[in-house]
Order: sequence, then structure tokens, then C-alpha cells
Amino acid sequence: MLKKGKDGMKALIVYGTRYGATASTSEEISKVLREQGFDVTVADAKETRIRDISGYELILVGSGISISRWTKETERFLEMHKMELVNKKVALFISSGSWPIFVKEGKREECDNIYQKQLLEKASKYSLNPLSMGLFGGIWNFTKMGLLARKTLGGLKQKLDALGFKQEDGIYDMRDMNAIREWAEELARKARDD
Repeated sequence: MLKKGKDGMKALIVYGTRYGATASTSEEISKVLREQGFDVTVADAKETRIRDISGYELILVGSGISISRWTKETERFLEMHKMELVNKKVALFISSGSWPIFVKEGKREECDNIYQKQLLEKASKYSLNPLSMGLFGGIWNFTKMGLLARKTLGGLKQKLDALGFKQEDGIYDMRDMNAIREWAEELARKARDD
């Protein structure tokens, strides 16, 4: 049974995804926030254009990363609401397929670079002071890639196998769902205490 918070703080999760990692990560985060008593709305920025964020106290914006870029839809959301977001409780998160590889290879500098470029610089660009920023693994879905991408990334598949990442039907899910849930629980505490 879900616990209902006293105030039922309203939260909005806006995400952009390419292979589905950020969509299901957003759903998992929303589940945790609901368990913590939040009233949560989840919106795919590609399908739903959010025009009014005034009714939300906590706003989470997440994106999949491809070629070191957020999705254009999440960028559009941040740009459209940048004046309002500076006065909101905000959290940012990303899904990166490269990050777990760098972690396994012990490439600390590359991990730090992803956090710096994709989260710290994003927050700075929009003058945000996020309550929390989450860096999560992504999905490599070789079944949805075009022929050119599969050829270009053919060596990556071998590398993922060599590093011991598990795949199912051509899909490598690089996420740690426990870490995502723990992050969401901590975010709920920060949002209440802020």
C-alpha cells in the first residue's frame, strides 16, 4: 500500500529517451516518490509539451545521452521554463551507456567528465541549483540501431561482452535499479527538508 504524504507534494518528471532507459528510469523514480507520498506526473518530453509548471513543487528533468548530448526535447523544456525553474525544487538525471563502461574500466577521469559536462554544466547553463543530480547507466539496444550504427559500434558489443555486461536479445541494460531507487528516496527526503 502506498503511503500518502500530508501535503502530497506535487512532482513532475519530464524525460527524453532514445532506447527506453530514461523512460523506465523515470517510471521507477516516480514509483519511489509515490511511495514517499508525492503526487507524481511523468511526461515524455517528445510526446507531451508541458506549458505550465506552476502547480509543481518538485521538478525532475532527465535525459538519455547520445553523442554527448541531451535529447532536444528536454533541452527545449529547460529553455522554455528556465525562468520558473530557478525558483523550484529541481533535480536532474541522465542515462549514460558509456558511464558503466568507464566505471568497470576504472576510468575515473572519464566518469568525472560525464558528470561535469552533462549535469554540472547543464545546471549552470540554466542557472539551476538542483537538490540532486543522478548519473545512471543506460541501455545499448543493438536491435533498434540502424545498420551503420551497428557496424560502427560492432567493437562496442565485443567490449561489453568482454567486460561481463549481460545482454538479452541484443539489449544491454547497464542500469543499477537499486541505485536509482536509493537516489529517488534521498531526493524525496531533500525535497521535504528543503
